[in-house]
Amino acid sequence: QVQLVESGGGSVQSGGSLRLSCAASKYTYSFYSMGWFRQAPGKEREGVAIARTDGSTTYADSVKGRFTISLEIAKNTLYLQMNSLKPEDTAMYYCAIGPSYYPGSRYIKTGGRDMDYWGKGTLVTISS
Repeated sequence: QVQLVESGGGSVQSGGSLRLSCAASKYTYSFYSMGWFRQAPGKEREGVAIARTDGSTTYADSVKGRFTISLEIAKNTLYLQMNSLKPEDTAMYYCAIGPSYYPGSRYIKTGGRDMDYWGKGTLVTISS
């Protein structure tokens, strides 16, 4: 069982920045994908960004140019630097880990289907 613990959420004004972190315990595979997903009230979960151990990253169109995902493999820790935040970024943000044989775009489009483990989430609230 892999445990994922997110941190860094909070409340900021529109245009502000936040940095999310996700610490993971040891995963079964040496090659994997980790990603950030979010779910706003009344909406389906959506993919935000994916990072793989091969160094590749994938972003949802809605966050390209504003968010940066990074994976520190030695520490099994995933980050999400969020800049130029907008009220529509308000959501619960979840971290997940899964196999790397699926492309990052698939995880983004499906909202994380086939990710193996999930964290409990951290709340991000952006006020206008």
